[in-house]
Amino acid sequence: MLTVNEIAKEIVAREGGYVNDPDDPGGATKYGVTIHTLRRLGLDLNSDGSLDARDVKLLTRRHAEDIFIQHYFKAPKIDSLPRALQASVFDMYVNAGGNAIKILQRVLCEFGQEVAVDGALGPHSIRASHRAFRAAPAHFVDAYGIARRNYYYALADRRSASRKYARSRSGGKGGWIKRAEEFISAKYHFTNEQHQQRVSAWG
Repeated sequence: MLTVNEIAKEIVAREGGYVNDPDDPGGATKYGVTIHTLRRLGLDLNSDGSLDARDVKLLTRRHAEDIFIQHYFKAPKIDSLPRALQASVFDMYVNAGGNAIKILQRVLCEFGQEVAVDGALGPHSIRASHRAFRAAPAHFVDAYGIARRNYYYALADRRSASRKYARSRSGGKGGWIKRAEEFISAKYHFTNEQHQQRVSAWG
């Protein structure tokens, strides 16, 4: 099983270098760290008194990994979840913030655990995660990964500008869907036909 440092390195590699896509609400981003994250953490990397895209461009891989470990893994208490679940929730938290926890809490409710869907990992949600995982170790991690995939499709249903992240130009799976399926057992991956059927309403 991967260590948190190895997971962080994989996330940084998956996120890629500097981008500033006008269709991405995250704004200027490098290695998955957005301008909003730098502003929230007060990281003025060039010490010019202004936090802008120039600071994002100065991010190193190591700095991004450290930000993810401290603020996207330890701070939200993902390190308290069952080990087998941590990589998927960590990866999703980098991509979607507190929605990663809300997805987990909804899955917990589906598994019969009574938890609030509030996007915060408190003691109750953490204990419920361990109970659900012990009860269905062969299914719970896949259930979370499938819920991630559903979240991405639903987001693209609502926001047409986001569809390019869920569907490639050729009509195949986009980056969001491929990313979710990296954490789902192969038997639950969508075939190309299933994917195309799911996105057919997008035109």
